[in-house]
Amino acid sequence: MTYKTVLLVLDSNQYEADLAAAAELCAAANAHLSVFLVKVAAPSRFGDYAALSVAWLDIRAAEFEQLDEAVETARTTLKGLDLSFDVAGEYSEPAWADDLVGERARYADVTLVGTSMDPSFRARAIEGALFYSPCPVLLAPRRQSVTLLPKRILLAWNSSLESKRAAREALDMMKSAESVNVVLVDPAASRWNGHEPGADVATYLARHGIKVTVDRLPSAGLRIDEVLNQHAIDTSAELIVIGAYGHTRLRERIFGGVTKSMIEAPIVPVLMAR
Repeated sequence: MTYKTVLLVLDSNQYEADLAAAAELCAAANAHLSVFLVKVAAPSRFGDYAALSVAWLDIRAAEFEQLDEAVETARTTLKGLDLSFDVAGEYSEPAWADDLVGERARYADVTLVGTSMDPSFRARAIEGALFYSPCPVLLAPRRQSVTLLPKRILLAWNSSLESKRAAREALDMMKSAESVNVVLVDPAASRWNGHEPGADVATYLARHGIKVTVDRLPSAGLRIDEVLNQHAIDTSAELIVIGAYGHTRLRERIFGGVTKSMIEAPIVPVLMAR
């Protein structure tokens, strides 16, 4: 689909670089930038109730003030640009952050999560967008810009519902790309993959006018995310498109998985959908 509204989720403590990068991305794609600055409440450090009643209120008041300042600064920054935008701020308890992000994401085409964020809040923001909204999540590496108009795309394919949804979400981007590499790691002929793994999805994409190459790669003892990342580097891919959470979140957290690895350390920009 065409992305006309980009939700940018930011940590109100540190956001300037992410805001500038997102503004550039939306300007290039003629998309509306919806900025959502979140201040996650600090945990209480007081054991005495009397101290809590005063000191806790002072801390909360300072956090609200910091959030208001961040919202106004972001608005001022974006006003000087030729860009359609809106800016909102929200104060949240840690346990509610994913719900808040999910609610906002329902009114966007894609959620872009900032790189300069508290790791715990970043994880909640990503899961909130993926599990509490139908829109995909776009993740950028710390040292690489992201674009909505990539020329070379790597589509990770395993015939799952998640990979199909991810492919559909990226369909317009793949139509505009110069090349799309559909990558299967250790594929085997099966009911889902067909007799020639990758052929069915390649045919589907080709009918949309997409320039497709199917790459069947052996894992050779490496993790799947390592194979995908290396192939993205080898093919100069500007975006990896992948289905998220083929396993449950709990299993990913305990045992790890491709989604967890891609979220924690993206090598190139990643578009995830589930």
